[in-house]
Amino acid sequence: MRHLFLNGPVQNGPFTFYTRPGKAVGIRLAAALNAILGLPPAPHLWNTVTLAGDLRHRHAENPMIPRQRFEADLIADKYPPGQSPVGGILTDTDAEVANLALAMIENNLRAGTLTISHETVPTCRACGHMTGTGSHPCNACGSTDTEDRTGRHLVAERTKDRPVLDRSDIHASHRQQPKHLQHTAANVAERLILSRTRDHGIDLAPLGLNGLVLDPRVGIHTTVLAAARNRQADVAIMTITQNAANHIVAHGQHFREHNGIRLQYALHGHLPYDHTASLQPLHEAYRTTQVIKDGFEEWFLPLFSLRTKTVTRRDQLPALFKHFMRAHLAKPVALDGAAFEAVQRSVSAGDTEWITNKQALANVMVARETARATTVES
Repeated sequence: MRHLFLNGPVQNGPFTFYTRPGKAVGIRLAAALNAILGLPPAPHLWNTVTLAGDLRHRHAENPMIPRQRFEADLIADKYPPGQSPVGGILTDTDAEVANLALAMIENNLRAGTLTISHETVPTCRACGHMTGTGSHPCNACGSTDTEDRTGRHLVAERTKDRPVLDRSDIHASHRQQPKHLQHTAANVAERLILSRTRDHGIDLAPLGLNGLVLDPRVGIHTTVLAAARNRQADVAIMTITQNAANHIVAHGQHFREHNGIRLQYALHGHLPYDHTASLQPLHEAYRTTQVIKDGFEEWFLPLFSLRTKTVTRRDQLPALFKHFMRAHLAKPVALDGAAFEAVQRSVSAGDTEWITNKQALANVMVARETARATTVES
């Protein structure tokens, strides 16, 4: 069974990875785990179907720029010059994602897990944007004049014979199952509307739903599956925080499997990148190079976030850096093949014990450096 780790599509907001390194944790984690498995670099996945993106494009200096190009330029600016992803970029509106999404929707419609029906939803009278309940202003135009409007929508029915999220959906060992997330993810309505009013997205007009696009929480799943299909993977593992997962898993319940490809979630936590400067005394004591600093922040910390799953505290940073340096200093002269294969099996099984094992980590460091040297030579 061939696993492939892919980042939960990053929302294309106003930031760069330099100013917001925490936004890259899922990408860096997926890259680290794929490298351990000996897989080539995977594409970086991006979420461009957002109301904020609609508003940015409407108010852009040149609104005549096609939206796809507008989003592509914003994504390119996230990366340092000359450092575009080796594995490429895939967004949630690319043609291959849209084609897969429509095929999956049609399969679900035939199975009866999705329906197209007349639904009454709160809608802004001024701009026609679907709004939530309550008297707050429309997020699209600011108007407070809303009405209940009936129209045809794509609707998902809750599966009756299985929970919204069960153990088979989580890539983790038995001891690391997120029971709280499994409970909170189930707190959703029995019927979910999966069609949305957006300027940009997977157009549902082929289904007779003119003016509506697919809910981006569904599109996130189909983006991951499309990337996995391109790489001929059997299991697509999405790296994602628990909070983000809690917002999307119910909408993705019918979009986690297609033609033999299964999607799972690998949960990771938040990292205190704003406080890494506090490690300067330790950097001086260990005489660390920039390569070592980058290895700790961009490679080891994302791996550790997979083990903690929630939040790594700032007061944990010194101990984590010392653990990283002890492993670095304990690196064997040659790779222990059997020990490295054991780590590969752990990665495939969702076991994270090896990350805090000095000898195991040291051996993985040797494999990583060997692979990097081979890439440079080639």
